[in-house]
Amino acid sequence: MKVVIAEKPSVAREIAILLGANEKKEGSLIGNGYQVTWAFGHLVTLAMPEDYGISGFQKEGLPILPKPFLLTARKIKTNNGYVTDLATLNQLKIIEKLLKNCESIIVATDAGREGELIFRYIYEYLKCDKPFERLWISSLTEKAILKGFDKLKPGKEFDGLYFAAQGRSRADWLVGINSSQALTVASGNGIYSLGRVQTPTLALICKRFIENKAFTIKKYWQIELEHRKDFIDFKSLSLTKWDDSKQAGHALKFIQRHGMATVTALEKKTVNEQPPLLFDLTGLQKEANIKLNLSAEETLTIAQSLYEKKFISYPRTGSKYIPEDIWGEIPNLIGILEEMDKFREIVPKMKRGRLNKRIVNDLKVTDHHGLLITDKMPSALVAKEKAIYEMIVYRLLEAVSPVCIKEITDVVLQAAHSDFLLKGCKIIDAGWRFIKGSFIDEDNNPVQDLPELKIGDELKIKGAKALQKQTKPPVLYTEASLLGAMENAAKQIESEQERKALQGIGIGTPATRAAIIETLFKREYIKRDKKLLLPTEKGLKVYEWVKDKKIADVAMTAEWELALQKIENKEVDVAVFQKGMEDYTRTITKEILALSVEKEKQLELICPRCKIQRLVIRDKLMKCPDESCNWVQFRNICGIQLNLVDLETLIIKGRTGLLKGMTSKSGKKFDAYIEMDEKGETSFTFPEKKKNK
Repeated sequence: MKVVIAEKPSVAREIAILLGANEKKEGSLIGNGYQVTWAFGHLVTLAMPEDYGISGFQKEGLPILPKPFLLTARKIKTNNGYVTDLATLNQLKIIEKLLKNCESIIVATDAGREGELIFRYIYEYLKCDKPFERLWISSLTEKAILKGFDKLKPGKEFDGLYFAAQGRSRADWLVGINSSQALTVASGNGIYSLGRVQTPTLALICKRFIENKAFTIKKYWQIELEHRKDFIDFKSLSLTKWDDSKQAGHALKFIQRHGMATVTALEKKTVNEQPPLLFDLTGLQKEANIKLNLSAEETLTIAQSLYEKKFISYPRTGSKYIPEDIWGEIPNLIGILEEMDKFREIVPKMKRGRLNKRIVNDLKVTDHHGLLITDKMPSALVAKEKAIYEMIVYRLLEAVSPVCIKEITDVVLQAAHSDFLLKGCKIIDAGWRFIKGSFIDEDNNPVQDLPELKIGDELKIKGAKALQKQTKPPVLYTEASLLGAMENAAKQIESEQERKALQGIGIGTPATRAAIIETLFKREYIKRDKKLLLPTEKGLKVYEWVKDKKIADVAMTAEWELALQKIENKEVDVAVFQKGMEDYTRTITKEILALSVEKEKQLELICPRCKIQRLVIRDKLMKCPDESCNWVQFRNICGIQLNLVDLETLIIKGRTGLLKGMTSKSGKKFDAYIEMDEKGETSFTFPEKKKNK
């Protein structure tokens, strides 16, 4: 008998049907010489400090450097700390029994770094030594699965992938556990979380926020001219930017009196605008955030659902290309789209015999190729799934379409000794832009058509006005732009030498970046303001503490990502990487413990209910330590975080100051006071003196 281990029950069921393993058993499906079982994601994880006999946060015990690292069954968080998940233990026992009685193993976890880690940690934890082969597929269609089983690969081929996954896992443990405990010890109040990728990402957000707030906006003026020739209206803009409105006004009057503009320079060039490449996961997440306002985590969840329903290929890909052997399937995939109303008119107009092969590049395909649809027609999709599916379809159709050929004209005019610039764009062949019918320039501005012009032409000035403008501060991050910054971390590095060395290297991976951003939300280090990502007071505080430390260094994190890639390619020994991570952990732990953290004022407030106990104040709440009293006041009220002053005035005076900008359940903003009665019950009091329990 052969045991097949999938990552999820749903995938296991699909595989079992195709293998003829139809007999249901607890935790597995059996038949036709196969036993198909599954994990529930990470069933086995690295052990926590408590498993090594280390309890509490002790300065003297840091850094914690396990030798060897221990594995444990997954634990869940309860009020009494972490306890082993019984469902996990039960499934591990089922897998252990199957592995003991089998001849060999087929690994069918997701074909990527984390999927490999899920299996290998189970294999190692159960002390299994049976031979195993790898099922490596990029979609869950029947055709892909059967083809994968025909071409099973020796497990040894994926040792590099496993060592990279193991290195990442241990690195995150070393940095996360030690830096978090060190900062908690150094702060002396509250519990704080730091991480190998989490903290540099927080640093990106905080640094941009601070630069934005510190930016001094300056006003300036430009003059815009209106022209008309051959029944075509067009505009030009002065190259000069005046800092003074009076000077701009004088120049405007002079130009208006002059009344004419002369063409002094003209350049025409034909530009071949290449179509976009296929989506990788990060590209899809960025586009979905911009167009659909979906978070990176939401997009990944939707894409994973489409994958498991067999409508798209494996979504956790970092590649935008496909290999040569997939190219032959593309015309068929496009042909299927004719049956869909949305694409019925577009597809017949595509020249399927002469598709653009720009997306074909065997050398640039990583674990998985760029995102593709499958030959299974989508059905019963919810609105967001439909939107993401259509986004992937549009990108495929654009990617294999011809180049868009444009004629770009740059013209310089002179009016009363001032130079003016205008740009024209003429579409010669729409190419890939025909797919969506979108004709905009590279800066996302609508193009303007120009009449035939030549040097020496004189154009009458139909209208002229001075436009007041202002310099713009660095733009705050959205999830889309943050994903871009994480993907191209090298661009954030000031040192040109480091920037070149790390070109094309990001922090995190396409599969993990969404989770990193979500972690920052869970830690209450960042918050959303519509599409913008803003640091919270807590996030800024942590950033100020560690901004100059190695833990927040984007370049250092990018270097580790590069090292992990080299481990995967078997160019670097994972033992060398781990030694480097241990040295790095010692350094950051020492740096953080040496922090001179200004201790927050410790409030001594008495419980308003029992009138005896001194209240315990945490990041999320203020509570009475007496369990029989059990009084609690949460600090986040309708989106507003109560600071220490608010808490003090509420307990001592029975009412906070006016809290502005709270958000109701319906999404409406309101201002109110919070009042407390003698029993410790709170209610809103509005400026109009209305109360609402």
